[in-house]
Amino acid sequence: MVNLSLVNIGARYGRHEILSGASAELTGGGLTALVGANAAGKSTLFRRIAGHLRGAGRIQLHGADRQEMRYMPQDTGMNAALTVYESIILALKQGNGGWRLSPEELRSVDGILVRFNIAHLADRQLPELSGGQRQAVSIAQTLVSRPKVVLMDEPTSALDLNRQYEVLEALRLYSEETGAVMILALHDINQVMRCCGSTLALGEGRIIASGPTLEVLTPALIRRLYGIETRVERCSRGLPVMIVDGPAGQAAAE
Repeated sequence: MVNLSLVNIGARYGRHEILSGASAELTGGGLTALVGANAAGKSTLFRRIAGHLRGAGRIQLHGADRQEMRYMPQDTGMNAALTVYESIILALKQGNGGWRLSPEELRSVDGILVRFNIAHLADRQLPELSGGQRQAVSIAQTLVSRPKVVLMDEPTSALDLNRQYEVLEALRLYSEETGAVMILALHDINQVMRCCGSTLALGEGRIIASGPTLEVLTPALIRRLYGIETRVERCSRGLPVMIVDGPAGQAAAE
């Protein structure tokens, strides 16, 4: 099992401080959501963890090393004249040189295509794909080397409802199988409550709450993050559902 510790992480762009004192302890084997308003610093936190930005604090890994970390940004860019299959081979072989595949590597490529239901796209050129198809391919590229720490920035934003469910379930199973730490920046709070066992809440330039999802995502925390009034109720199947009532203070005024 992999453990990731963030200790007083900071990051800035020039003189503008984005993060300060962000700390959390994360354990692999399940999905962790990263939530927060637009421009809260979610992408910055990912870039800091991935080593793309320097800053204060320490990032400690147990059960893995930096070479086993992968970061999938929001905009992955897919204009290269490659087929889907070739792009996944390239992701697997990145830094290793050459295109020759061992039997084990070939199984990895074929397996990841099946896992994310994109085997039928193997011979398609990347620029020909829809936005949702490109996003599924990006996820496959990220996971084909079986990393132990995975950072994904809005991995379901271009997917339809059915594909969102399929992809999140595949990611959950991957994390359980490998013991990987998997952090997903997500905006759909109901999706988070359904799929993610733990949550990091980012606001005010730091991690203001972390822990089991249903303990973190309270109406008070959502009001603090997004400025809206909400309720958490149970549907007919007993699952938690967050209902939005309106801007903060509106319910009291009415």
